[in-house]
Amino acid sequence: MAKPATQRPKLPGVGRLGLVEKTAQADLDQLGWNTDAHVELLWSLSRAPDADSALRTVVRLSEALGRDWAELDAALLTDKPLRGRLFAVIGSSLALGDHLVANPHSWRLLAGRVRLPSIAELARMFADVSEKVSGATAAAPVLRTLYRDRLLVLAALDVAPTVENEPVLPFTVVAEHLSDLADAALQAALTVTTRAVCAERQEEAPPPLAVIAMGKCGARELNYVSDVDVIFVTDDGSHSRLALATRIAGEMMRLASDAFFEVDAALRPEGKQGPLVRTLDSHVAYYERWAKTWEFQALLKARPAAGDADLGRRYVEALMPMVWTASEREAFVPDVQAMRRRVVELVPAGVRSRELKLGTGGLRDVEFAVQLLQLVHGRLDESLHVASTVNALAALGDGGYIGRDDAANMTASYEFLRLLEHRLQLQRLKRTHLLPEDDDDEAMRWLARAAHVRPDGRHDALGVLREELKRQSHRVSRLHAKLFYQPLLESVGETALGLSEVMSAESAERQLAALGYEGPQSALTHLAALTSSGGRRGRVQQVLLPTLLDWLSDTPDPDAGLLNYRRLSDQMADQRWYLATLRDEGAVAKRLMHVLGTSAYVPELLMRAPEVIQLYADGPNGPKLCDVDTDGVARSLVASAARHSDPIRAISAARSLRRRELARIASADLLGMLDVTEVCAQLTSMWVAVLQAALDAVIRANAPAGGPPARIAVIGMGRLGGRELGYGSDADVMFVCEPRDGVEESVAVKWSATVAEQVRARLGTPGADPPLEVDANLRPEGRSGPLVRTLASYEAYYSQWAQAWEIQALLRAHRVAGDLELGERFLLMIDKTRYPEGGVSAEAVQEIRRIKARVDAERLPRGADPNTNTKLGRGGLADIEWTVQLLQLRFAHKIPALHTTSTLDTLNAIGAAELIAEGDIELLRDAWLTATRARNALVLVRGKPTDQLPGPGKLLGAVAVAAGWPEGDGGEFLDNYLRVTRRAKAVVRKVFGG
Repeated sequence: MAKPATQRPKLPGVGRLGLVEKTAQADLDQLGWNTDAHVELLWSLSRAPDADSALRTVVRLSEALGRDWAELDAALLTDKPLRGRLFAVIGSSLALGDHLVANPHSWRLLAGRVRLPSIAELARMFADVSEKVSGATAAAPVLRTLYRDRLLVLAALDVAPTVENEPVLPFTVVAEHLSDLADAALQAALTVTTRAVCAERQEEAPPPLAVIAMGKCGARELNYVSDVDVIFVTDDGSHSRLALATRIAGEMMRLASDAFFEVDAALRPEGKQGPLVRTLDSHVAYYERWAKTWEFQALLKARPAAGDADLGRRYVEALMPMVWTASEREAFVPDVQAMRRRVVELVPAGVRSRELKLGTGGLRDVEFAVQLLQLVHGRLDESLHVASTVNALAALGDGGYIGRDDAANMTASYEFLRLLEHRLQLQRLKRTHLLPEDDDDEAMRWLARAAHVRPDGRHDALGVLREELKRQSHRVSRLHAKLFYQPLLESVGETALGLSEVMSAESAERQLAALGYEGPQSALTHLAALTSSGGRRGRVQQVLLPTLLDWLSDTPDPDAGLLNYRRLSDQMADQRWYLATLRDEGAVAKRLMHVLGTSAYVPELLMRAPEVIQLYADGPNGPKLCDVDTDGVARSLVASAARHSDPIRAISAARSLRRRELARIASADLLGMLDVTEVCAQLTSMWVAVLQAALDAVIRANAPAGGPPARIAVIGMGRLGGRELGYGSDADVMFVCEPRDGVEESVAVKWSATVAEQVRARLGTPGADPPLEVDANLRPEGRSGPLVRTLASYEAYYSQWAQAWEIQALLRAHRVAGDLELGERFLLMIDKTRYPEGGVSAEAVQEIRRIKARVDAERLPRGADPNTNTKLGRGGLADIEWTVQLLQLRFAHKIPALHTTSTLDTLNAIGAAELIAEGDIELLRDAWLTATRARNALVLVRGKPTDQLPGPGKLLGAVAVAAGWPEGDGGEFLDNYLRVTRRAKAVVRKVFGG
């Protein structure tokens, strides 16, 4: 019986090969790849990241080779490694595919046993070419071809699936080889340009010139496509030789940029404004006197790459000692904080989630953390004097500065992100760090195949890649904080016992100081206290603190923030929801750290109203801090107080709710959730409710059996009347009463005065929250006059005796509490005084101007800077408000829209009536808002009322943060304040001064 014939593999269709383009079958037919002999070849093609792209490139390559195509075709059938390398590289890189088509015989570089050349072999390859060409014009295309050929070989070994016994190239090998390739290329460019420039200048010997590699090239961790950062140094300072070295350096940069990659010398002293080439002595002098922290950080990766090797070595030896003492510089901490902010702000919000390099949880997070730890600890530990990120992570782990597991995990995440970066750059040999759009499944699927991501049973390769990206980004973000702080916790906590590698106390203090903590010893004490408690609480704190400390380090006062956090945690030791909320609600924890490290005002309130912390979370309608019915809260406050017959307990209940509302409003303000007008309106609403609650309680306690002998209304004056209260504002009020039927006026007035005095006294009593100062000094006759008057008494006084300042004060009068009908009649009564027919007299206007001049001269505190006092200073609140009120006095009788107590509403009415230019209106409005915001910020930061902005320094930076100033730059905040108020003062002089 005959044996059955061996079954040949079945020829797959284009669909099974992953080919989707309509011309795919025609292309296969053109190549002759449609026979049973090509089955294995076609399956190799199908494994290319983009099989269609690979097939198109093969067709073009066959046309470019012409009669030589047969050699490649035959080799592909028999050389399995060649198939894997060729299809992988042209399916991954359109640019290298184009290079192959332009240089078709370069395919032979991928055949047989292929290995990466050594550094010496690379140097010889480029030296041979550079010796055979003369002039940059002739050298550029030849050097470019050689460079692309070497990229082709590296990429083929990097992206090809494992074939035979060839191992997958580790990321570190790829990055080091790219750096070695860059060194050889730079040396070739330098050789060509030196020879050409010296021949042109008829110079027999070139000046000594060393090319120092910086950045990724200096660290031997270069990308496929990167700018290569360099610094040029010479040793001959004569004018002619320095000029010659500069010409050579410039020509070398142009040739290298044309042939290989962009060469960037912006990291040199003074950046692009500084000379391209300096002597070694000049470099040393610059770094000793002028260099900033980021420049020393950049020098961490400095390495001689080309040119005079001895000069390059001396350059590194001269500057490295300065690098390792940079952390002792006075500006180190603020410089580091500024660098951290700048990294985040460089990335547009719309692409932050796609940015592999600068996005949250990206490559820069890893690199920045590692470099900072090197700078902090490298002064005393030479094992950290390494340039590459991967090597530095290993050294930090070995030295106990970060956990060994954290170092390993961070390294794995870093290498994964760099792998994706390499694949993205290979596609078109363009510098990019952006992942494809989230909805671009095809591009993401290509990336997954190029990165050798495999299905896992639950997800296809695309799903696995997306899940892995989320996991790695989250891990980097989490480890970024742990790298800084977990070893600190281990150095103070019980977990340090038994560990072989634990950071010393001195190292821990040094690291905390570098991260912005001015009292590192106290900080370590707080950390020890927070983590020393046994059981669940201590374990949760161990998990939370690395991230919390990281967030605190970005606040104006990390030391105070950590102390506040410890106090709050001690206070909440028995409340399980507290740590659970911080653990499970990342937004709550981050917002709380910002508040604790910025404000002295809010933490004290949170100690007594900790439930407000739960409002830091986001709700369905946005942040819960803002999802509040302010009027409803006011009604609840009054109702809560009304449940108590004892006025002391009633007012205590009202103050408790006020404390909670103050904590909520101030928290929302600090977190940028409320604008300044909303803050003022909500503070006013809360103040009014407390006044009403206190008045009701005192009336109930003092009312005789027959009921209260009088009705009482509280008239708000000043900022209270204008609904413009700040955190440090008193409540300016006047009390008006009206006897009940059958009650003598003297009895009613006396009883009402008792009630008013008790309200003032009990609200002003110091307690667990800021006292509520009720100020009645704006009443007729001021402090000398009776505290309470009847409506008729007020009317008689204002009709006969009202002085100019009293008329002006009435412009802000508004009923706020008590009997609202009586308050309304009071307002109608004073309208004829504050808005008189025909306007106020010229004499009254002059009197107001005279009073203002006296206030300016006498009321400003001794030693205060008149330019930066938010209330009485130049262009401050008093200037704006007096100017607005003068216009009201002059024109309100004929412009009803001016009948308002709000400064901003009055400004709008002034503008609508065209009493002054719209541009002047904007300047006054901007100054009022700026000064109000600054004044509120001062209270939030200092914890007590003050009107004076501090001078440059830490406190001013905190005020800037509290005022919502971008980056918390105190200098820019102050400059803006001075500019805005200066312009407003010019308007005040013109309008108020006549």
